[in-house]
Amino acid sequence: MITHIQGRLVEKNPTNVVIDCNGVGYMLHISLHTFSQIPDGEHLKLYTHLQVKEDAHTLYGFASSAEREIFRLLISVSGIGAGIARTMLSSLTPKQIREGIASNDVALIQSVKGIGAKTAQRVILDLKDKILKIYDLDEVSAPQGNTNKNEALSALEVLGFVKKQAERVVDKIIVAQPDASVETIIKQALKNL
Repeated sequence: MITHIQGRLVEKNPTNVVIDCNGVGYMLHISLHTFSQIPDGEHLKLYTHLQVKEDAHTLYGFASSAEREIFRLLISVSGIGAGIARTMLSSLTPKQIREGIASNDVALIQSVKGIGAKTAQRVILDLKDKILKIYDLDEVSAPQGNTNKNEALSALEVLGFVKKQAERVVDKIIVAQPDASVETIIKQALKNL
């Protein structure tokens, strides 16, 4: 119903802002990501999502329509309410969330306070296809490095290396050479372990 609010910034806090729009003050709940994007100037425009419940009408504000879209996708997942979706957008950028879902990064999604392993897996399971379609991400490119990384880690574990140490070394190799083959990753890791 309300797609954006534009007006004078009256109050700015890390969790909410008040925008005066023609004499009416609107309180919008925001993420830390949006908070960091809000300029100090008086004039402000935020994209909004209105949540209507029996006992409350709550407005959520977003610095960009892309962030609002991620929020709406997140709250469509069973077990993810507006509060957890806002926490996710406070802990991770919209881009990190998109890429984490596209590349099956359960650990990244689970790193958000209040999200367990099962919820993180449900988020990825429910949203991966939508994310790939909406943002036109290439499914092959996202998990490709992940698959190579997992295969290389498995091989290193079989060779007797500690998973944590191996993972640190493999991550560095993948950052330096994102499209390295499994063999290349293993060979370089063996030199550094």
